[in-house]
Amino acid sequence: MVLRDLHGGDEAPSTIFVLKLMKGGEAIPYELVVSETRLRIVHKFNQTEYAELCISDEDIIHARLAGVSLQLTAVKSRYDSLMPYGLNQWEYHLYSKEIKLMFTLLQGDADIRAPWKFVGNESIEIIMNPNDEVCSFVIESYKTVWKKKTYEDYIQACERVDTHYKQWLQDMPVVPDKYEPSRELAAYITWSCVVHPEGQLKDYAMYMSKNWMFNIWSWDNCFNAMMLSANRPELALAQLDLFIRHQDESGIYADFINDKFLSFNCCKPPIHAWAFKNMRNQNSWFDDKAIVARMYDSLTRATNYWLEHRRADASCLPVYNHGNDSGWDNASIFHHGIPVEAPDLAAHLIRQMDILSEMAVELQLEDEATAWKVEADKLYGLLLERLVQDSRFVARYAPEDRIIEHQDSLILMMPIIIGYRLPQNIVETLVNTLVDRFEAAFGLCTESHASPLYRENGYWLGPIWAPVTYLFIDALMDNGYNEFATRLACKFMDLTLVGGMAENFDPVSGEGLVDPAFTWTSSVFLMLAGQFSSPWREIG
Repeated sequence: MVLRDLHGGDEAPSTIFVLKLMKGGEAIPYELVVSETRLRIVHKFNQTEYAELCISDEDIIHARLAGVSLQLTAVKSRYDSLMPYGLNQWEYHLYSKEIKLMFTLLQGDADIRAPWKFVGNESIEIIMNPNDEVCSFVIESYKTVWKKKTYEDYIQACERVDTHYKQWLQDMPVVPDKYEPSRELAAYITWSCVVHPEGQLKDYAMYMSKNWMFNIWSWDNCFNAMMLSANRPELALAQLDLFIRHQDESGIYADFINDKFLSFNCCKPPIHAWAFKNMRNQNSWFDDKAIVARMYDSLTRATNYWLEHRRADASCLPVYNHGNDSGWDNASIFHHGIPVEAPDLAAHLIRQMDILSEMAVELQLEDEATAWKVEADKLYGLLLERLVQDSRFVARYAPEDRIIEHQDSLILMMPIIIGYRLPQNIVETLVNTLVDRFEAAFGLCTESHASPLYRENGYWLGPIWAPVTYLFIDALMDNGYNEFATRLACKFMDLTLVGGMAENFDPVSGEGLVDPAFTWTSSVFLMLAGQFSSPWREIG
């Protein structure tokens, strides 16, 4: 059992303490009793003896012990050091995390074992012990200076957090009883992954996970923002604003952001205008002219980045320089090398420019509205010319200007998002191919189940992913394929009852794969739960 800290993102070590339940100086067996707001570590053979922890405030853990001790053993680097600070207080300097922790004993006794060795403690053990069977303490995280405060009673602190979580849960869509376990899990995952402003994070950010991928990525954020839009619009807009505030002069959005780092090595597909339009459809709060103007300006620069910096000239299509740029990291179209002209990228850009044209009209920028339409038409013409064969979309290996032979990735079906532009025969081919070669028991495989490259646990070579599921359902609904869209939504809802809110899923068994608790999976489930409220949801 460990205590972790997420500062520095997913490339930084996160485990900072190993925890042991103690009695009489010896470790004792325990069981865990957990809720959304509290963790109780219970003596296996005496349920009245336990340690209970609650994150009572931003950067504060409040703990209470009954009849047992809690040992915290630091997982430290060379310079990490613990020093006495005040009465019943010790300050721990974590050089590796660039933070400090203050331990404040409120009731009970503490046994500190931290022998000094030249430039840091050789080891650090903090043992909190009950006095008259009770112990209470807090752990606070901060960057520079600890600020003195008055601590409320443990029960009061926990009740306040309970109230906060209940309000969050109440804001989530109502679902049939069958899906209530998925609703509660999705609500908890999204709630628990929101981190406060600090460092590079200029506003509250919903991380993708607190297991391994504790950053905010620039297309994951779109699905989380859409989910939040109806009832928490300020937090929803913050998910987009986090990237706008760090937008490079070239127009590119960072690939990901955490409190310490920005990464521009890759980027993500241009779905942001579509996401913002979806947010506006849910809540008129986003129709404020200042918000629309700010989004239009940012989306203009982001779109021009792709047009100006991701193609050799206007006679070819923009390219992905890595699979990670697409979000489909190891999809089969990237197995032949990079860069790649991919039809999904062109389709995303065409739709983005069509939406920008609409926004320009709204902002009374008529010349710009016309210019976006012209540019979208040009790109659409190039898409049909370069990446359509026999009514199907293909990808090109750009350095040799040749069509990539392998054509079994679901990413090649993504142009259905611009079905409003495509000839009907191409739309029908896309839909038929989705049914015949990609639909499985729980949804759409990301690599055709008929492909020799298909892998049940192949990341983007087979498993079902929430974001693309939502993109396809949305596109199918827009193109009048309501029954197919509803069937996919039903399958995904049922999938969460089998595999939880995992990063991705086995298409046949429904098993959750890779990270077991992902926010964009949770957000997609919650959006589908809110949008598909007819009796089909009871089908199981």
